[in-house]
Amino acid sequence: MITLYTHEISGHSHRARLLLDILGLEYQLERVDLMAGEHKQPEFLTLNPFGQVPVLVDDEIVLSDSTAILVYLALRYDAQRQWLPEDPLQAARVQRWLSVASNEVVRGPGNARLVKLLGAGHDLEKAQQMAARLYTLIDQTLEQGQWLVGDDPTLADIAIYSYTAVAHEGGVDLAPYPNVLAWLERVRDINGFTEMTIQPREEAA
Repeated sequence: MITLYTHEISGHSHRARLLLDILGLEYQLERVDLMAGEHKQPEFLTLNPFGQVPVLVDDEIVLSDSTAILVYLALRYDAQRQWLPEDPLQAARVQRWLSVASNEVVRGPGNARLVKLLGAGHDLEKAQQMAARLYTLIDQTLEQGQWLVGDDPTLADIAIYSYTAVAHEGGVDLAPYPNVLAWLERVRDINGFTEMTIQPREEAA
């Protein structure tokens, strides 16, 4: 049985859960109470010494980091290799977006959201500006096709989706990016899709 250690506010956790659901895998969720500091307690640190969610346990395998989990699930459970293509160029293009998901997405809309929801000490204006640059680039990319890489959804779309879907919680308006908005709806139409928990808009104001 696969176990995913997660928290509903975490976009990183949602990425992993989203792929599990799309692949139709059976798993159980183990909620880690981030607000109570459970992720910093010795029991959890034995799973991930960095003290972060998500963590995936698959029999004897223990994996942390959402990108690592996505790659593992795609290579182990996606026999068709849609989500992480075998073609070297396409795989490299997917990896490029995985890097963006770990960098610009986190430091832009991710950090803006943390400021608005939890009062984190990030520079809100800087994070929102980074988000604007990011979504301008993604909007331009999506002018060329329906998905970030190739003709079908891949890990690139999974990785970018979660924090983008809740960008408004960080005061990031996606209205200027119609291609991004249309892409969000296409992701939601993928069979097995599971939405990320969205905080009430008044809390994100």
